[in-house]
Amino acid sequence: MRLKYAFLGLILSVALPAHAQEPKTLPVLAPQQPQGQAAHLSAQFLGRYAYKPVPLNDAISAKVMDRFIKSLDPDRMLFMQSDIDKFMANRTKIDDAIAGEDLKIPFSIFNVNTQRIVDRMTYAKGLLKQSFDFSVKEDYTVVREDAPWAKSEAESNELWRKRVKSDWLRLKLAGKADAAIRETLDKRYQTILDRVYSYKSNDVFQAFMAAYTTSVDPHTDYFGAAASAEFDISMKLSLVGIGAVLQDRDGYTTIRELVPGGPAQVSGKLAVGDRIIGVAQGDDGAVKEVLGTRLDEVVQMIRGAKDSVVRLDILPADAGENGTHRVIRLVRDKVSLEKQAAKKSIIPVKDGDATRKIGVITLPAFYEDFEARQKGDKDYKGASRDVAKLLGELKQENVDGVLIDLRDNGGGSLAEAIDMTGLFVGKGPVVQQRNSEGKVEVESDDLPEPAWQGPVGVLINRGSASASEIFAAAIQDYGRGVIIGEPSFGKGSVQTVVNLDRIAQNLEPKFGQLKLTIAQFFRVNGGTTQLRGVTPDISLPALSDPKTFGEASFDNALPWTQINPAKYKVAGNLAASLPQLQSRHDVRAGSDPDFRRFVENANELKAQREKRTISLNEAERKAEMAAMTSRLKAREQANDDASRGDDDGLQSDERSLSADIALENARKNAKDVLRNEAAAIVADQSDLLQGTANPTVKRSKNTMGE
Repeated sequence: MRLKYAFLGLILSVALPAHAQEPKTLPVLAPQQPQGQAAHLSAQFLGRYAYKPVPLNDAISAKVMDRFIKSLDPDRMLFMQSDIDKFMANRTKIDDAIAGEDLKIPFSIFNVNTQRIVDRMTYAKGLLKQSFDFSVKEDYTVVREDAPWAKSEAESNELWRKRVKSDWLRLKLAGKADAAIRETLDKRYQTILDRVYSYKSNDVFQAFMAAYTTSVDPHTDYFGAAASAEFDISMKLSLVGIGAVLQDRDGYTTIRELVPGGPAQVSGKLAVGDRIIGVAQGDDGAVKEVLGTRLDEVVQMIRGAKDSVVRLDILPADAGENGTHRVIRLVRDKVSLEKQAAKKSIIPVKDGDATRKIGVITLPAFYEDFEARQKGDKDYKGASRDVAKLLGELKQENVDGVLIDLRDNGGGSLAEAIDMTGLFVGKGPVVQQRNSEGKVEVESDDLPEPAWQGPVGVLINRGSASASEIFAAAIQDYGRGVIIGEPSFGKGSVQTVVNLDRIAQNLEPKFGQLKLTIAQFFRVNGGTTQLRGVTPDISLPALSDPKTFGEASFDNALPWTQINPAKYKVAGNLAASLPQLQSRHDVRAGSDPDFRRFVENANELKAQREKRTISLNEAERKAEMAAMTSRLKAREQANDDASRGDDDGLQSDERSLSADIALENARKNAKDVLRNEAAAIVADQSDLLQGTANPTVKRSKNTMGE
């Protein structure tokens, strides 16, 4: 799953302009010597130091080949069976290629893939010159990951005829005229065709290394220099640059968002929709045109050292292609990505005549500025520090309970997860780790007293993983709070990042970094979050598909197991109140129209997801749409379902920027039914505890860790 989206993400992010002249011949990409060396060095580490060492042999070679091919052609729409037969002749030679530091095999496969993309997009564009008969009863298979590859060009053409017809019908049903459909699809296919020519050797190597590392372990990964920098930024929540979110639109590097407080926003010289035509370094550097340049390359040109100057040649948002440019001067500075930091809000929950205030802390990730913390910076950025501050503010606002929203929080720093657990349970063990030699270490927090001693709820979903699961599991094991939502991801393994250049003593970076699994997490009760995740105390409807998302979807995931529990003391008897909390939730869920509508939408999504084919008959599709519209109207008892809307048949980069941003904002601002219900459950917890000593914190300091 990750490989599929990693490679498709590459396709979607590095566009040449739609009006660019197509080169006559495809570039033939070849491996570079440092790439073979980096792959070999990675293999040595994975064979010796991984939690479950995997030797470099024919067995791993076959797995890597299969994953690499799947990453390039996940829906089996590009390669021919004859291509696969040729690839399979080398299926057990990948290990020899890595050991010999010669990566011609994966590069040759990638080159065939780019040629097939050109073949298929050229054919698809040609189909747009004709008309389609939508009265014919035929189906298009949308789920093809296990389908056979085409055995002939005629078979491949038939697959793509249905694909193009499906794309056309979707736009037609959205009300688009034939001329507009033809223009939209021609541009869509041309954009994919253009992007093939922007691939570079590093793209092939990154895709190949992803196939290799995930064949060893689902969470083992390789970072090239660019990916490593992005990982560091995501953990620090800061970077040095101009503070603008950029997007590729029709070959133009376009301003999608200005970061509050960043140099771009403070200057007042840039606006959303402005296009960057050129970039110059310093006050005297020549302007280098970037029209059609890959987005990641433009980003690297704009970033730089703090207090250095960058000049941008700007085509204003409201100007045509031949409009007047202007050159602006900006001084790079440290930009804080506060949008991705912890945030708080307060939800009032009514219960009869009473209203309880529930503080909600939303945490997107367990971020931490590792470097600043290691240097002893007292003001380093960390998730637990931000949450502690927000808890203090919520105390001042006299909230009755706190809900920690960890939905889609994929984890991050182990230290931050431990420190944040201490904010609610105080001093004591939080998680256990077992290394490859079987040695178990208990990780504890040393905060003398909890920062928050009132009612607590933790909202999780399938996207809550790793550090999120450590925190939720500890809260559950201590009986400190109620876990609400759907079973979490199930990632119970520990990774570390190895700088391969440092190992090789390279003066200049060229090998990248390897993230490898070195240990396994265990709860303080002795169980593990691995594979099974954290099971909520009170379940809410799920939107994700457990078959394709979560640890259990990986064919090489570590098994569930358990060890001896750590010495800890349960904080209270929360289990005694769970039946009452469940009963109150059931009553509310049955009577709340918003919640019922959400359940119906979730069930409908599941049914749609399980459909492997769609009809290409216009009358049948219209009947399906009419039935769906009727169901939606029946649910619209309140005008708050902004996250849903009529399908316009367009991809995000095919809408205007303003329309795309408006749609994104509407989804963000839609009523959050699950969060509201989770807040109501925490309010119920507060109500049940009112007038009695809070059992969730009834313990003495000297009993912790016994």
